[in-house]
Amino acid sequence: MAFKIDVPQTTVHGDVDEGYGPVADQFRRNFAERGEVGAACVVYRDGVKVVDLWGGYRDGRDRRPWREDTLVTMFSTTKGVASLACALAHSRGLLDYDAAVATYWPEFAENGKSDVTVRQLLSHQAGLCAIDRPLSLEDLADLDVVADAIAQQRPAWTPGTRHGYHAISLGWYEGELIRRVDPAHRSIGQFFAEEIAAPLDLEFHIGLPASVDVDRIAHLHGFRKAEMLLHMHELPRKFVFAMLNPRSVTARSFNNPKSLAAIDEYNRPDVLAVELPAANGTGRVDSVAKAYGVVATGGHAFGLHQETLDALAIAASPPSGGTHDVVLRTDTVFSLGYIKSFPDFRFGTAAGRAFGTPGAGGSFGFADPDTGIGFCYAMNRSGFHLFDDPREVSLRNALYADVLGEMAQRPDS
Repeated sequence: MAFKIDVPQTTVHGDVDEGYGPVADQFRRNFAERGEVGAACVVYRDGVKVVDLWGGYRDGRDRRPWREDTLVTMFSTTKGVASLACALAHSRGLLDYDAAVATYWPEFAENGKSDVTVRQLLSHQAGLCAIDRPLSLEDLADLDVVADAIAQQRPAWTPGTRHGYHAISLGWYEGELIRRVDPAHRSIGQFFAEEIAAPLDLEFHIGLPASVDVDRIAHLHGFRKAEMLLHMHELPRKFVFAMLNPRSVTARSFNNPKSLAAIDEYNRPDVLAVELPAANGTGRVDSVAKAYGVVATGGHAFGLHQETLDALAIAASPPSGGTHDVVLRTDTVFSLGYIKSFPDFRFGTAAGRAFGTPGAGGSFGFADPDTGIGFCYAMNRSGFHLFDDPREVSLRNALYADVLGEMAQRPDS
């Protein structure tokens, strides 16, 4: 069964600004009522940190406490952080969202992909969610091997006609694009570290350096795939059955490499050391919230231009086949490496300019330009929701409904 442990509310630490008490109340309730083991939640508003909470255990097995400087692996919440690298490349004129990917990466044109645009690729419309060539952990450490494998991939559908969550592959494609357009040909992990993390003083890694003390990293408490059958009311039924069918495009999108198909595998230092820009970003929750907070207030601190910010805030034009996600088996809306608000997953204000990415198990980070909010919540006990994990959504709803008030109310609130 999924990991469970009793955590006293007294293990909650941190502070909130005046008026943000409802967020702290919900954070405490997560431990008292919702099975939280260890977690943190940070909110920036207009460049100021207004919520800074952490608590529980970074390792529930021996009850080592979650500390202010604890790092945690955030799975697909990494996607939004990695996509800032592409956004910065766009602001610098290195990358045109409407150009063909093959303009920058000629080998990508193989197998009918010559007309796929950067916008289509980053918006999960390219049909490249599943990579057929089996990749090992050793392969992932060689970016040339990865680039060759993903360049040869044949689309699962005609690009632009459908969309499906590129669960792991999106990060590889983003990484190779950065390598191609960056004058220094750096990996996306290195580009992010030097061009975004350093200027903003962030501690978030795409590819964990050996210099990081592994004792600071929260231990992930995952679940077995079969346990999803016990949580059919929390996950889309069709998604669960597709995940359990190894031949489905859903399972194939999440299961290459096969050795990394289980959440617990991401506790391994060798897994965290390679660059998986869609899945294994590891860092402080504060750093993700801060990055999104900077973006929500214009992104000038690391060179983001308003044209780029506007592009991120607008949902991509839906594919001709509609918004049904071929991989997640539910409706979704994307934009340039990010997920956007849609009826089954509403976040931000009714204006709909917020963007971010949720991660497996319950984490979520996003920027909301309409309120100047940068938000991140992450935990080490995995839940069973694709999005709107009850622990996370309780914090987000407290922030928007109870703190920000009418200006942030959604039509169905």
